[in-house]
Amino acid sequence: MDWASVIGLVLAIAGIFLGYTLDGGRFASLMQPAAFAIVVVGTFGAVLLQSETRTFLRGIGMLRWVFVPPKNGRQKLSRDITLWSQTARRDGLLSLEQYMAKADPFVAKGLRLVVDGIAPDKLRSLLEHEINGYEFAQRQAARIWESAAGYAPTIGILGAVLGLIHVMENLSDPARLGSGIAVAFVSTVYGVGLANLFFYPVGNKLKAIVNDRVSQYEILAEVFADLASGDHGRVVDERVASLLARH
Repeated sequence: MDWASVIGLVLAIAGIFLGYTLDGGRFASLMQPAAFAIVVVGTFGAVLLQSETRTFLRGIGMLRWVFVPPKNGRQKLSRDITLWSQTARRDGLLSLEQYMAKADPFVAKGLRLVVDGIAPDKLRSLLEHEINGYEFAQRQAARIWESAAGYAPTIGILGAVLGLIHVMENLSDPARLGSGIAVAFVSTVYGVGLANLFFYPVGNKLKAIVNDRVSQYEILAEVFADLASGDHGRVVDERVASLLARH
């Protein structure tokens, strides 16, 4: 669990509600299901309209990374790289095949290319293509949260207009005016609040996680090229040092 994300979200929401109640506002006044439905459903509907279904679903699935991020495997990865280097130097490149079964798909592909005797330049090119595809797909998925942050305030304003229309329709019935006015103003609060307290931070955090994963893959691509070219010693050690330095 990433407690910084949990605490940050709680502080952001608590700050808004605390300030509102200190000024004499009632917490119940902000609980407007109609406004929430307009903003949230409308926002995700707009995002889905602009996205491919698989990209949208991947982005929704990535939300868990904000609170339970992927394990930082740099330490383990550095040990694995050292082990591959020692094994290749001692027993030859074919011996690396034993590490493919339990490896990450990208690592397994890199090891397979090394074992197959692919030339270092060609190997690097193939892995870079793999990295570019992975990065594009992940960034597109993470971008749905930025899109949601862009749409939410506008849809909040739309909710406000709908609330005012409801008010105008019931001018002859003062008892029903309050609910329409509440929906109008709370819709705007939901739109702006969700965009700046949740959607934007989620999108930025997911991009940071993707960047970290891509940087690991880029170093791995160089490691596999080094192994394929026969550099099993100092060069690989420098790659390990670079991997740990970015931790």
